[in-house]
Amino acid sequence: MSNLTQVLAPPQVKEYLCKGERFIKWDDETTIASPVILRVDPKGYYLYWTFQSKEMEFLDLTSIRDTRFGKFAKIPKSQKLRDVFNLDFPENNFLAKTLTIVSGSDMVDLTFHNFVSYKENVGKDWAADVLTIVRNPLVANASRYSFLEKILVKLKLQLNAEAKIPVRNIFQLFPADRKRVESALSACHLPKGKNDAINPEDFPESVYRTFLMQLCPRPEIDEIFTSYHSKAKPYMTKDHLTKFINKKQRDSRLSDVLFPPAKTDQVQGLIEKYEPSVINIQRGQLSPEGMVWFLCGAENSITSLEKLIVNQDMTQPLSHYFINSSHNTYLTAGQFSGVSSPEMYRQTLLAGCRCVELDCWKGKPPEEEPIITHGFTMTTEILFKDVIEAIAESAFKTSSYPVILSFENHVDSPKQQAKMAEYCRTIFGDMLLTEPLEKYPLKPGFPLPSPQDLLGKILIKNKKNLCSQDSEKKSRSSETESVEQTSMPNIDNADMSSGDVPEEELENEEDIESLNEEAMKKMQSDEGTAGLEVTAYEEMSSLVNYIQPIKFDSFDISAQRNRSYVISSFVETKAYELLTKFPVQFVEYNKRQMSRIYPKGTRMDSSNYMPHMFWNAGCQMVALNFQTMDLPMQLNMSLFEFNGRSGYLIKHEFMRQVDKQFDPFTVDRIDVVVANTLSITILSGQFLSERSIKTYVEVELFGLPGDPKRKYKTKVTSSPNSINPVWKEDAFVFEKILMPELASLRVAVLEEGGKFIGHRIIPVNAVQSGFHHICLHSESNMPLTMPSLFVYVEVKDYVPDTWADLTSALSNPIKFFNARDKKFVKDKDSASVTEKQQVSNINGMLKPSKVLHISTSNGPAGTTPSVAQNVSKEATEPQTANLEELQKQKGYVKLQRKQEKELKEIERKSGKRKEELLQRYAMLFTELRSQGGRKRSITWKNQKKKRSLTEDGSVWGDAAEILEIADPRILELKQKLEVDLRQLEEELYEGIQKKKEQHSAEQIGKLMELAQEKQTSELKSLKESAESDSKQMKKKLEVKRQERIETMTKANTDKATQERLKREINHSHIQEVVHVLQLMSIKSGNQQKILEKKQLACLEKIKEKGTQSQQQVQTEHQEKTKALAMEIRDTVQSCMKIWFPLELQGPKEDTLNSVNPGEEQSQKDSADSEIPHNVQEEDEEELPPGETSSKTPLQESEEGVNERVQILSTTANLP
Repeated sequence: MSNLTQVLAPPQVKEYLCKGERFIKWDDETTIASPVILRVDPKGYYLYWTFQSKEMEFLDLTSIRDTRFGKFAKIPKSQKLRDVFNLDFPENNFLAKTLTIVSGSDMVDLTFHNFVSYKENVGKDWAADVLTIVRNPLVANASRYSFLEKILVKLKLQLNAEAKIPVRNIFQLFPADRKRVESALSACHLPKGKNDAINPEDFPESVYRTFLMQLCPRPEIDEIFTSYHSKAKPYMTKDHLTKFINKKQRDSRLSDVLFPPAKTDQVQGLIEKYEPSVINIQRGQLSPEGMVWFLCGAENSITSLEKLIVNQDMTQPLSHYFINSSHNTYLTAGQFSGVSSPEMYRQTLLAGCRCVELDCWKGKPPEEEPIITHGFTMTTEILFKDVIEAIAESAFKTSSYPVILSFENHVDSPKQQAKMAEYCRTIFGDMLLTEPLEKYPLKPGFPLPSPQDLLGKILIKNKKNLCSQDSEKKSRSSETESVEQTSMPNIDNADMSSGDVPEEELENEEDIESLNEEAMKKMQSDEGTAGLEVTAYEEMSSLVNYIQPIKFDSFDISAQRNRSYVISSFVETKAYELLTKFPVQFVEYNKRQMSRIYPKGTRMDSSNYMPHMFWNAGCQMVALNFQTMDLPMQLNMSLFEFNGRSGYLIKHEFMRQVDKQFDPFTVDRIDVVVANTLSITILSGQFLSERSIKTYVEVELFGLPGDPKRKYKTKVTSSPNSINPVWKEDAFVFEKILMPELASLRVAVLEEGGKFIGHRIIPVNAVQSGFHHICLHSESNMPLTMPSLFVYVEVKDYVPDTWADLTSALSNPIKFFNARDKKFVKDKDSASVTEKQQVSNINGMLKPSKVLHISTSNGPAGTTPSVAQNVSKEATEPQTANLEELQKQKGYVKLQRKQEKELKEIERKSGKRKEELLQRYAMLFTELRSQGGRKRSITWKNQKKKRSLTEDGSVWGDAAEILEIADPRILELKQKLEVDLRQLEEELYEGIQKKKEQHSAEQIGKLMELAQEKQTSELKSLKESAESDSKQMKKKLEVKRQERIETMTKANTDKATQERLKREINHSHIQEVVHVLQLMSIKSGNQQKILEKKQLACLEKIKEKGTQSQQQVQTEHQEKTKALAMEIRDTVQSCMKIWFPLELQGPKEDTLNSVNPGEEQSQKDSADSEIPHNVQEEDEEELPPGETSSKTPLQESEEGVNERVQILSTTANLP
């Protein structure tokens, strides 16, 4: 959304700050005290002071971290300065005149600028008013133009002795490309020599803008301007600019009623503000240069400025907020040998932190002052009292909401604990909450008070001793019940440098000193010294109320006890383990009471874990090392910059309401929460570096585990150019951000080698759509003056692909209906018919008596009868694909062909095996025949003649006769042949049966698949048709409404009456639309039921066909099995014709009687011709005359035949 109305007021600089005040600036290191005049420029960009030598020093207000007055300001330590200011004089009033300005790039690297005024209480006013300017949200979140204007302000303040602007100062501010700076100065007709100077009157704001346009051209903005301005005209009219703002710079999700679009009068104000040409302003036109400055203005901030101030409900219980929290707050560096400082407490509280940690240890005699340090390490020690004073000073400078002091108490001396309690009471005073509020008693079932209830209060988190204080031993024995941390696993080989100590309690200093180095190593763990806290004595225990640390047992026990005022702390490793095992229970636990997460003790470099993983579970105090500005800390600072830097951010309702459950590891949609789709296009950069270098941009999202985790990168610029690099790449899209409130977008610019230049981290729910300049921040979240990125961002509700068309139609119905109309026009015949129907329907809706009544009575109309009539008409009954159509589908036909091939292949293989079997038996029968010789042939003929006269027509005749003429081995072979043939054929039939059953199942499955696909398509088409009809009807009713309004407007001139009647017409229109849509919905539902009934019948037919097909396969198999005996007999007969050739030629008696001797001879010859050639040669071989064979033919080949029969008998049964 474009912020056309001012949300935040820029900082107001009081007149006396601009005029200046005389101070003495002193420095302890140089021991120099110099008179100066201290001022703030009227725009509120710089605090600067001028020495008597006219030399000036500047301090950017964005770098100021604190202002201090009186006892909180610095006091000179050197004796020379103390003498100058009479500090040792008993009645000096130095504290009433002192002022300290603290600045720095981060919380550790600080600079203290010390001033002393000539009058009392002057420093007090300056400290308060300067800090008010610094705390203004627009100082760190200013527009791009404000940062560019800041450079001009500095140039005009840094004048030389001649009161002119030195050109060398311009070169110093724009050092990346000196030649381009010279060219830009020349284009503005300004001197460009290094030793030249420019008269400030010759360098007004308009010339400065021209200089910037010449130095940093913006071709990407020119392209945007060209796409929206009048064709062939170098300007954009008010209407064009209005359209651009409403279409590109406005969030498309906003309601036009609650958030009205930009109007022409508002746009005219923008033209007057940013257009450099007076003539264009008068004409209401915007030039390309004016477009550049408009996009650099405050109206086009990348963030929602209203979210920077306190805008959340602060009346919820404390457990319903994320709380900005610090770990080992006193450290300025590493965990083992870092320096401790009370200043870190000031800086963390000034940064908005609301929970700081104090590691308290017993002080040494004689003072016995409690100290704060990291136990068993080489970190330095600071006094507990100094820390309490620092907290008291800075606790509520940035935020007035409650501060929590997390004590890790190792002071085992009752006397020193009493001293600690006394310091807290006396120094904090009324700020310390010592008793629970009446509305929120410390009882199970009662919630915690809210941040609003605890405004300006400090809460103590320390062990609460609930037992009797009669004896010290008894109080110490209760520590097991009040230990803050979970049990720590021992790590045998841990390093001593981590500073971790054993879990068991150390009762006195002698016990600690008695621990040798080796014993300490064995008892180190991730939890550090947290498990070593000692007993809380009465004085400290009495200060604890709403934040009582206890040992965590389980989520179930915590739920049963239901005590909101107890808190458990978890080391990051233990917390991650609980989160992965019990994510939902962890979220439920954090709804009721608070938890604190802290870094593991082995992070010696004070690095941090990623806080999002625990924010996702609703953990309130995700404590980080504030001294380390790594990515986790940057995410933390960027998030808590919002809601007025109060340090409290309300959790999403899923993490607060008892009746709702939330799983942070979900990857699906979350009920009631609308997921977002964010796309960002990196267009260009401006003044990214002081050197001419190649750069690239990284874009990354942090959120729930189910959110998109991809890190996008642009290409490195082709040439070194840090002034105005341009990236022409596609948008980076994060498609489904499940919970925008828990997600952050990071955009970072880096040099070619990966060196950091600047970045910006913004919560997704604070990102605005449109073209924006992103002013980059440093690693410590400090705004950088020069570097920026120009991007196009689009944030919209996530819509699944299946609903994309519907959403598009609802968001832009006119465009949708126009597209549909174009489709209708393509088909002239159908278009003409459709058009006639539409006209007739519209006419029918506009003609009833109630509509005509509007023109006379100016009242609204009810639902038109013709519309309801048209809706109630029965449409054509929906049809579904039948079984025959499905069987013609390509997929089914292809399956059938494949199955036919499979069956043919089975039959071919079986036929081949059968052929091989018959060939083997034929050879054996032939050999046996050859063994009988001619003698057997004659015997055969004689026996055949006898048999032909007596047989009854059977092929084989009487079995006794066969036995007389046949060798017993022939019968044996015949029987084996029958057995083998039967086995082969049965295997074939069974294989075919199984294959056909399988094919039948496949066919039915394919038909069901095709039917379901077709039916899904039919239902979808029916649904789309119904939606289309519904949209068409809405369009018709909208036309009707518009015409009714036009008719009413013409008949009435009174505006009040018009508004009243218009509301009535709109109300009537809504009722009519609802009624018509209900009728259409009923009609659509009836059609869907009919279609589903037909589809179900089709599926039943397919199932019935499957049953029939299986039965058919069974029947076919049975028939083939019955015919198997006859088939085998025919096959064996065919094979045996070699042995009985004449009988096979004439099996019938009448045939035998009709055969003459010549035919008989021909039949014999024919039979002989069927014998294999080698066998015929053996039969026809004759002995020489006069010689007779010594062996009969049977004896000659008996041995070979026996061998073949033996082989056949062993192999015939093989497949």
